[in-house]
Amino acid sequence: MHWIYLLIAIVAEVIATSALKASAEFTRLVPSIVVVSGYLIAFYFLSLTLRTLPVAIVYAMWSGIGIALIALVGWLVLKQSLDTAALIGIGLIVSGVLVMNIFSKSVPH
Repeated sequence: MHWIYLLIAIVAEVIATSALKASAEFTRLVPSIVVVSGYLIAFYFLSLTLRTLPVAIVYAMWSGIGIALIALVGWLVLKQSLDTAALIGIGLIVSGVLVMNIFSKSVPH
C-alpha cells in the first residue's frame, strides 16, 4: 500500500506544481486552489508513505520522479523545451531512482 500512497503523493505534487504558473502568483482562484489542494494531498500521502519506508528513499523517489514528470508536463503542455544537458540530467535522476529500487536493501521489495 505504501507504493500507492507514494504514487498519489507524486501525482498530486506534479498537478500542484503544474498549476503554479496558472495561479499567476496566487491571484487566480481556481488554479490557486489546485496548487494548495495538490500540495496538501501530496504531503499527506507522503507522510503515510513514511510509515513504512525510509525518509531518504521516499524523498529521493518523490522528488526524482516528480522532476521527470514536471519536465514532461512542461514539454507537452507548456511547450517548454529542454536542451541536451537538461535531458541527460533528468535521465541521471531517473537512473538513480531505478538503481535505488532495484539494488538497495533499504527499499522493501
